[in-house]
Amino acid sequence: MSAPTVEHVINGQRRSTGGDPIDVTDPATGRVIAVIPAAGQAELDEAVAAAQAAFDQWSQTSLTKRAGVLFAFREQVASRRAEIEEIISREHGKTRPDAAGEITRGLEIIEFACGLPQLLQGTYADQLSTGVDTYAYREPLGVCAGITPFNFPAMVPLWMAPIAIAAGNSFILKPSERDPSASLKLAELWAAAGLPDGVFSVLQGGPALVDAILAHPGIEAVSFVGSTPIAKHVYERGSAHGKRVQALGGAKNHAVVMPDADIDEAADHLVAAGYGSAGQRCMAISAVVAVGTEEETGPLIKAIAEKGKAVVVGPSTSEDSEMGPVITAASRDRILSIISETEAEGAQIVLDGRDLSVPGHAEGYFVGPTLITGIDRSSRAYTEEVFGPVLVVLRAADVDEAIRIVNEGPYGNGAAIFTSSGAAARKFQREVQAGMVGINVPIPVPAGSFSFGGRKASLFGDTHVYGREGLNFYTRAKAVTSRWPDSALRPAASLAFPSEPRH
Repeated sequence: MSAPTVEHVINGQRRSTGGDPIDVTDPATGRVIAVIPAAGQAELDEAVAAAQAAFDQWSQTSLTKRAGVLFAFREQVASRRAEIEEIISREHGKTRPDAAGEITRGLEIIEFACGLPQLLQGTYADQLSTGVDTYAYREPLGVCAGITPFNFPAMVPLWMAPIAIAAGNSFILKPSERDPSASLKLAELWAAAGLPDGVFSVLQGGPALVDAILAHPGIEAVSFVGSTPIAKHVYERGSAHGKRVQALGGAKNHAVVMPDADIDEAADHLVAAGYGSAGQRCMAISAVVAVGTEEETGPLIKAIAEKGKAVVVGPSTSEDSEMGPVITAASRDRILSIISETEAEGAQIVLDGRDLSVPGHAEGYFVGPTLITGIDRSSRAYTEEVFGPVLVVLRAADVDEAIRIVNEGPYGNGAAIFTSSGAAARKFQREVQAGMVGINVPIPVPAGSFSFGGRKASLFGDTHVYGREGLNFYTRAKAVTSRWPDSALRPAASLAFPSEPRH
């Protein structure tokens, strides 16, 4: 029996046209479970034309009606979350509880967008000059696009689309070709919420579609989340074509553990943050900086190894599974090669996930929790985003050296510190070069009313996603100065630029 087709959604209609099909594989079994037709220029042109036509109407729809659609969409997602979770787990491989957390975080952003009548309030200055008033407000851009990663097939689209749509834009989503089906469920729920056809579209495809989106003259802005090399490409190519671009790249998130930290609690959180979702999170902790002597840091390493060894690895279909597979065979092979390369360089593999065997899933893409110490900071296991269940441990003499280690890295997405010292925590939060900082919180992803984004090679562009920064990205400012003069008081016009103070 042939695998089902994961379609596009263009102007409210399912479509299966396109180029060569792309396989969607179950990472727990290695089997092809669906195919997608790669959208080409014709499908993109049609989607953009429909989005432009829809924008003309949607952008003029009252804030009250737009907010009503957002509230209805929020209820649709909340009531159908079990269906979305099942889709995510099947195609991505993450556990159901992990998929449930993804939906919860997405709902936070929808709830923020529901407040758009207040969020889009402008400013007004009455009688700025005699008979002259000035006011300013923000307008939508037009057709916006989102290019989203495999690791959060529902949450990341929900970081983007609700805010863009609430602001009055139309939105074209290009999900990852590795787990595309959640995008169709979101399209279904937008339609059920009363969103007009064409305001939200889905195009399936690979790198060629990304480049076509970046070059299309009808698209005003592009949001991207993915690896740093691709983020840099998206930013440069999109900007060269005159688009607004926010491109979030990769990370190498550090957690500093001070000698005064609760070691057992820190180890619990580091295992969860390092091995959750098989390490396939851009906010995963992948480097631990243990502060103190070898004798002082030994108990932390031992605790992480013991807790990591106890993690149950298996398919998402098993309720006992705490960690699933990585997304592709190529990802698994790359992770395994990095571990072996690091061992050959002289590092110690304290916990080795290379030989993991999951009964009944020999063809799955599984890698067990791995813990590496004695690593050289020039090693690929440290310099690259491994994006797998691999934790490396470095040592630092004090908090100053720990901060220096974090700041010398090329990425600046997130950083955390575990300590009972307010002085150390305050020093860390003020000096560390990262966009998101956790104090005794390993994955400091902000709530929906704030924003998400990093620094250095973790972010290309000026704005973070969601929150007020996201709203600013999807809108542009307009200032209006008006005068309704009384004929008896009409001031004389002048060819000279005004040189006197306003009066």
